[in-house]
Amino acid sequence: MKRIFIITAFLLGMMTLAYSQLSPGDKAPEFTLKNIDGSMVSLSDYAENKGVILIFTCNPCPFAKAYEKRIIQLHKSFEPMGYPVLAINPNDDKLSPDDTFDKMKERALAREYPFVYLKDDSQIFKAYGATRTPHVFLLDNDQGEFSIAFIGAIDNNAMDERSVSEKYVEDAILALEKGKKPSPDQVKAIGCTIKSK
Repeated sequence: MKRIFIITAFLLGMMTLAYSQLSPGDKAPEFTLKNIDGSMVSLSDYAENKGVILIFTCNPCPFAKAYEKRIIQLHKSFEPMGYPVLAINPNDDKLSPDDTFDKMKERALAREYPFVYLKDDSQIFKAYGATRTPHVFLLDNDQGEFSIAFIGAIDNNAMDERSVSEKYVEDAILALEKGKKPSPDQVKAIGCTIKSK
């Protein structure tokens, strides 16, 4: 019995190490990932912005598709205010063939993405603790140092935009603009599980 307890504790510890559990207020992990145009994009490239709307998303997930127009609108609304969207596809394309780099490019072109769309070959999603698509991490910039301001869902109705009554990301940005902490600063992300080995 004691041996089973030790093995279970070890496995739980390894799972904790594999996926960081970031909380609002924590420093945002740096990354450099490949954009669909072939360029390399780093979080530090956005040091002049007020913040970043970091969204782990993908091509085939029904939730990601349902939120696609809203993600585009978030960028169009808040990029001029200093909060651009950075979309990252965390799925392993061997497990999710619709998430190959070429298919990412196709979807971004077809849907006219106004934001960067990065392939997560280095599995940065684990450092953030992202588990779903879409999974949002609103980052606040303090003199070039990014910290987590909000974690979770874009709003409170994934499948029916007309029934949305709480716009979590928008409200969080407006709170930051007033010098306040978002409330809530964390909600459950609703979406498909990330496909990773």
